[in-house]
Amino acid sequence: MRRFYDCSMSEKLIYTAFLFIMGIGYLMAMVYLYTTHEWHDGKPGLSIEDIVDTYYGNRSGTRLEAALRGPMANYIELGDRHHVVSWLKSGAPEKEYTSVVRPILEKTCLACHSPASGLKIPDLSTYAGIRQVAEVDTGESLHTLMRVSHIHLFGIGLVLFGIGMIFSLSAIRPWLKYTLIVTPFAAMFADILAWFLTKWDPFYAYTVVTSGALLGLALSAQILISLYQIWFLKRPVGAGP
Repeated sequence: MRRFYDCSMSEKLIYTAFLFIMGIGYLMAMVYLYTTHEWHDGKPGLSIEDIVDTYYGNRSGTRLEAALRGPMANYIELGDRHHVVSWLKSGAPEKEYTSVVRPILEKTCLACHSPASGLKIPDLSTYAGIRQVAEVDTGESLHTLMRVSHIHLFGIGLVLFGIGMIFSLSAIRPWLKYTLIVTPFAAMFADILAWFLTKWDPFYAYTVVTSGALLGLALSAQILISLYQIWFLKRPVGAGP
């Protein structure tokens, strides 16, 4: 069976470049997820509550409030956010939209959240438009989850395949190798399944976190073991050419 010490210099270089780029890409994805979800509960740092608010929703609040406390928090001043949230909690009356809320949105939101931008995002430039996001927040829609999940299954599946094929050349105990190869695929499936389950029951947010951690640990182990053995694994004395 081939091992890394059987690889040519060209193979070692392309394996190293691929693993390095995939590792950096994974780290960037983690930073993106962290910065996207950390403010969903209105507090810094990523927590179980942030995961619950993303998929199950904050059913005591509205979609707009969840956005203002979460991914859009950095685009609006704290005082302005309090004014908009107070308006939402008061029932979002139309009169106050014109006199209080719209001037705030003109400063911070309407450059994107209006028909003129051409973006397919909620229109906040009219009262009728904002009413659509001033409803109870039930988290990501099933349509969005299906769209994102199939992208992840195809995209991450191919990444795991590439890293796993390289890692299969490593010289470690077979049971450990098989476990590290299979774990990321199982964890990815459990993670995506848990998105849908969390929308039904917030308890499954723990599965999202656990499976995501397992995927990251197994993937990191494959990359680090492979990189080390590519350049430092020596052919055992007495082994064939």
